[in-house]
Amino acid sequence: MSSIKDVARRAGVAVSTVSKALNGYPNVSRETRVKVNEAVKELNFTPNLLASALSSKKAGRVALLINLNMDSQAVDEIDMQYLSGAISTAVEKRLDVVTIFFSMLRGRSVSEIADYFHSQGIEGIIIYGMGKEDRVLQELIERKEFRIVAVDVPVVNEVTSSVQIDHGQAQYEVARKTVMENRGKSVLYLSGRPDGYVTQERLAGIRRLAMEEGLSLLIKEGDFSEKKARELTFRYASGYDVIVCASDLMAIGAMRALQEMDIFRPVCGFDGITLMCYAGMQMNTVRQDFRRISELAMQEMGRLLEGGSGRRIVPEYQIIRMQYQDVLN
Repeated sequence: MSSIKDVARRAGVAVSTVSKALNGYPNVSRETRVKVNEAVKELNFTPNLLASALSSKKAGRVALLINLNMDSQAVDEIDMQYLSGAISTAVEKRLDVVTIFFSMLRGRSVSEIADYFHSQGIEGIIIYGMGKEDRVLQELIERKEFRIVAVDVPVVNEVTSSVQIDHGQAQYEVARKTVMENRGKSVLYLSGRPDGYVTQERLAGIRRLAMEEGLSLLIKEGDFSEKKARELTFRYASGYDVIVCASDLMAIGAMRALQEMDIFRPVCGFDGITLMCYAGMQMNTVRQDFRRISELAMQEMGRLLEGGSGRRIVPEYQIIRMQYQDVLN
């Protein structure tokens, strides 16, 4: 079995340089990384016991790349459902999984990120929460060095698949249900982050509804923030019949503001998180099965690793009315 010294000798570098290259240190040149990676492949060198277990090719190593939201603890539920679905499916498919957060890669070039993934034996990446401004990740997808499944990103190529519900249609349906139930004629719409792919799709859905039903529509950026939604509701809600929010967190913020203002306006959300049940009122929302979405993403990753081509997968969703009793045992 080859050792790290053998790799260093083959690559013509020091042992410490091999270690730095394999662990993604930024102060190693791309030329050196290439030499080290080539030596690793030629010698079939495995840096640790886990990699040795993978060398039989009976399993593949997949990175779960998560954009952890540091602004609120409430959305941890979504990330935990993603992790639960991905890991359980990976076990069934004998795929090794590592979790990496966007913050761990911040400031690195696409070449440095690619070298880091290669050094860890990663063959596939499932990306959760990528935005339009994540240029480095977009370039990583375009390079086609890894099998990639992008959740909530409508990007597909030969080695990249997309997994996401039809956000535009879902937004249209939940908003229409709420407007029709309350005979509303005007809507205050609190949208998500401007750089979000899902934000643009949901905006298209609410605009289609407003055009078809002749609704007066005011759109304000809520940034998926409970706090900002609360502030916008205080400022604008009294002049509109219905408040449509592009996330449950914003719906909760809007509802809290309405309670403090002591006025009633119907509110609907998007996502179907458990916290919605504690908001104090029943609300319509779009329930996404985040665990199932992640299971589908991992299943798709297995197919890509076996040589399949990228494609778009559209999971199902439900329009529901969430209430406190939904979380009682």
